Amino acid sequence: MKAAIVGCGTIAKMHASVLCDMANVIITGFADCRRERAEAYKSQYGNQQTGVYGSLEEMLENEQVEVLHICTPHYLHTPMAIYALERGVHVFMEKPPAISRQEFARLCQTAHRGKARLGICFQNRYNESTKAVEELLASGKAGRIIGARAFVSWMRTKEYYTESDWRGRWETEGGGCLINQSVHTLDLLNRFMGENPVETQADMMNYHLQGIIEVEDTVTAWIRYPQAAACFYATTAYSENKPILIELECENLSLRLEGSRVTCMYKNGEKEELSFYKGYTIGKDYWGMGHKACIADYYRCLETGDPFPVEAEAVASTFWLMMDIYQSAREKRPVRFKESEE
Repeated sequence: MKAAIVGCGTIAKMHASVLCDMANVIITGFADCRRERAEAYKSQYGNQQTGVYGSLEEMLENEQVEVLHICTPHYLHTPMAIYALERGVHVFMEKPPAISRQEFARLCQTAHRGKARLGICFQNRYNESTKAVEELLASGKAGRIIGARAFVSWMRTKEYYTESDWRGRWETEGGGCLINQSVHTLDLLNRFMGENPVETQADMMNYHLQGIIEVEDTVTAWIRYPQAAACFYATTAYSENKPILIELECENLSLRLEGSRVTCMYKNGEKEELSFYKGYTIGKDYWGMGHKACIADYYRCLETGDPFPVEAEAVASTFWLMMDIYQSAREKRPVRFKESEE
């Protein structure tokens, strides 16, 4: 298949590396508003025939793109995805799929109307540690979940924001540590709970980069589900980038997912540890190991016609929950879960 990438920043390296290893994929073009970055990507990941463009519009006009990978700043995700989908181009996009309720609703409507298919990069769903937890929960061995907690403790420096022209602003990033760094962990927590939440109460603060960024560097949320409640904490004000941690307190045991490790702690004091660490060749280890599997599965589904597990509808519950957390933090009140743009 003929693939192209728009946005030639850091995360695009992950996509380009995976595509280069796929026998059935050819990268036909790179586009970036800074054309020299697209040129650099062509030198590393393309060939003599690979096109280089200064805009998405120019690339789609000149190349027969079948699949577009969107790796641009957040505020461009939805408009670029809609632009491509309306022209019959399949889209695989980085998170977040949108930065507002209204954007996400338009994106879903566009994806439903056409034949082109939309995939979203929630790669941590493909981690082996994630699958192990899901299998344990599905087996009934753990019993009912009676409580949960999740932690993201990462570091983002002043330079991370000042060297960018879009990070750290509500208008262009859509938020801070929640929408950018910890949405994957929120997604896993939400999936493990197995049902849509009922209500959320949250707070957010900017502790260590006041005067540098508008958005939050720390968010806390208490999320009530029909069966139990979950506590969520995320910050980019820590001194290290540590593996994410999710703990599920169940009737028969406690399940702890920490990066690539899963620990089962039984009521009798016994402990079972599973490690899925296989080393990292691309990306950063605390991102998780699922990028390659997620992208490969998207292309498999395009070829076979199978439903892709991470389409817009499949991430809707997490997206609406994320919006509820921001709304609750802004308005200083509990927010009932709602699957809509209102």
